[in-house]
Amino acid sequence: MAARILRAGDEAIREASHIVKGGGLVVYPTDTVYGLGCDPFNRDAVGRLFEVKKREAKPIPVLCDSLKSAAALAQLSGASLSLAVKHWPGALTIVAPLRVNLPFPIHQGTGTVGVRVPGSRQCLELIMLCGGYITGTSANLSGKPSSRSARDAAAQLGDSVDLILDGGTLTGRESTVVRVSGDKIEVLREGAVGVTDEITSK
Repeated sequence: MAARILRAGDEAIREASHIVKGGGLVVYPTDTVYGLGCDPFNRDAVGRLFEVKKREAKPIPVLCDSLKSAAALAQLSGASLSLAVKHWPGALTIVAPLRVNLPFPIHQGTGTVGVRVPGSRQCLELIMLCGGYITGTSANLSGKPSSRSARDAAAQLGDSVDLILDGGTLTGRESTVVRVSGDKIEVLREGAVGVTDEITSK
């Protein structure tokens, strides 16, 4: 049965948060593209997310409601902390050493996790209601284009998720992804945020 699609208002966001906290999967709009969200601490939910996306064994990021929440999940210091302060909320994912235990599929044994504080009020509201964290992988089948509308997401994942929040058509680029080790910054994916100045200054 196809998932329900609800306009992303306060009531729908609260309902989505209840689904996430109950172990379900939701599609939600971010400041970049649509995301596929579950509780990143729930092993069964994370396993289901990988099955739904048909994702190979690659780590997935976690969206956080604040820098404080992100710093509780990942070790942000030096260059990574500077990047976070400068670019969050915004479209920069920072891969840094893990501080806590998360289900294996999230980090794939790398000892690191990608974290981001998005620059969307509705997205942040959802994350806060979910307890400060939600998985931030894109709402599409692996290898397919990112979803930029609820209709796009429904076409790819509609039979496999519990709720889709419709936030209209999104026009942002995917987030830039950087891996930070000490003061070394490595760009893993070019995206919406440029970090050339930070890299060349190190």
